[in-house]
Amino acid sequence: MARPRKFDEVEVVQQAMSLFAQNGFNATSIDELVEATGLLRGSLYKAFGSKLNIFLIGFEECAAAFDVDNERHLDLLTVALRDLTLSDDSTKEICQKILANHSDSLALNLGKNLLQRMEK
Repeated sequence: MARPRKFDEVEVVQQAMSLFAQNGFNATSIDELVEATGLLRGSLYKAFGSKLNIFLIGFEECAAAFDVDNERHLDLLTVALRDLTLSDDSTKEICQKILANHSDSLALNLGKNLLQRMEK
């Protein structure tokens, strides 16, 4: 019988998404996720399978509540578009949904966000 988890998956995903929003997907290492979440590497992999799966869980949640005026949402969309859409179809589909639902007001905010990230 498996032991019950002693961590809150929602909280772990939120911590991971904060790192992804700040650093980007490619620039966030598993070691940084381990440090931020306080979990062991094996626990992260057992619970989520991969770094990409952690991102997808959080990005789906972001997409469901997407707000074009929310800087974190824009950061995560920018990260997804820049780091993952060419290599991951699931991320691409989520991005397409967001863009389809928010096309009128998104372009300007997304462009501003991208320029701000380049200045950091």
